[in-house]
Amino acid sequence: MKFIIEWLGMVPHWRLLVSLAVLAVPALAVAVSALVSAVVQWAVRPIGTFIDLSTERLHFLDCGAGPPVLLIHGLAGNLRYFSYGLMQPLAKRFRVIAVDRPGCGYSSRKAGAAQGLHAQADAIAELMRGLGLESAVVVGHSLGGAVALALAQRHPQRVAALALIAPLTSLQEEVPAAFRALAITRGWLRRVVGWTLATPGTIARSPRTIRLVFGPEAAPRDFAIRGGGLLVLRPVNFIAASTDLNSVPGDLALLQTGYASLAMPVHVLFGRQDRILNWRTHGEEWVARVPGARLTLIAGGHMLPVTQVQACIAWIEGVANGAPKCVPAN
Repeated sequence: MKFIIEWLGMVPHWRLLVSLAVLAVPALAVAVSALVSAVVQWAVRPIGTFIDLSTERLHFLDCGAGPPVLLIHGLAGNLRYFSYGLMQPLAKRFRVIAVDRPGCGYSSRKAGAAQGLHAQADAIAELMRGLGLESAVVVGHSLGGAVALALAQRHPQRVAALALIAPLTSLQEEVPAAFRALAITRGWLRRVVGWTLATPGTIARSPRTIRLVFGPEAAPRDFAIRGGGLLVLRPVNFIAASTDLNSVPGDLALLQTGYASLAMPVHVLFGRQDRILNWRTHGEEWVARVPGARLTLIAGGHMLPVTQVQACIAWIEGVANGAPKCVPAN
């Protein structure tokens, strides 16, 4: 203590003030981020069940009875994207399971565990074993489509059919504008940004991000709570999403080598006005490379499970029954 007092007396006041400011600003940012995270978790609570796996603890929602349908959400998302409108109607005819991908929503991501598309597919396969699901119609939205494809390649016996909604299927040169803030390649920097700048930055960017992700449709007014939209404000969500984004190039390049060997029925649904993923690249051109795959196009943007609920329900039911509606791509 005496040394500290003596040192403070030797340091010029302006340098001391600068040093304290440099320390205080990050500390304040961390405190604000932690406070926002706590408020968000109070407002948007877990609505499902937890299961401990060998490498993860997953949060999932299981409802209904009948042939199983498994729902996998996209980048920075959570299972509420499906519980918002899809699950209850589907549960009248199917057993419907939606899962928070590892590190997303209320699922954990253990330090040191593999974190890419293949590891997430393995975790979901383990979840299916734990739930007694021999196979299911697997619905993957956006990045969840890539995870569903990894599941189909690594655990084909678990996938009765693939129903991919606005899926990420192909490598692309640029990160969509809505997600460029996540393009942080170094893990330590990802954590620093996650606990300092990410929360206020996400709040500041939210109007533009929502327009890009939902457009040309409007986001529902109750999406923040009912759809779990507020969960993107948590530092852990930013860190997990950034990790997911940076794992995509290598994992997707490996996935692409096995597309032609997919043996189960493959169906793709895209909105013609999607502002995140181009339907021609990730839908029309990709389907042409996969034997027997079929593309369905509807009016809408990227968030079809939220904005085009009835169309998605009818399409998923069609996939499960072997006869989805098909709209010409031209």
